[in-house]
Amino acid sequence: MSFPSALTRTLGITALAALFAAPALAHHGWSWAEEDQMQLTGTVSEVRISPPHPSIELETEDDGNWRIELGNPRGTARAGFDQDSTKPGDEITVIGNRSRDAAEKRMKAVQVIVGDKTYDIYPDRVQH
Repeated sequence: MSFPSALTRTLGITALAALFAAPALAHHGWSWAEEDQMQLTGTVSEVRISPPHPSIELETEDDGNWRIELGNPRGTARAGFDQDSTKPGDEITVIGNRSRDAAEKRMKAVQVIVGDKTYDIYPDRVQH
């Protein structure tokens, strides 16, 4: 009779794994972001180059603080963007897709412009 309990245990573990994986899968990808792109210009207050997504905290004049998510660490590095690409106090422009939740000031960046340098984080997604 150990077969049914082993099966029950396996199903329970599988269900538990799916439960914890769902938020991670929802976070990654683009389903949380609007289809249309927007542009933000502001002052960098913090840069983080760490998994799961490097990010920039951007203070905008009219709309306060935004969290700008870049690509995964490898993709961000492939675009040439690293810890030294921008620093607190720099004014930058970011183009990307904002969160579908209008109360959330979060954007998935497709392009970051620092001075005269442009970083195409997701080159295939840049809308011209």
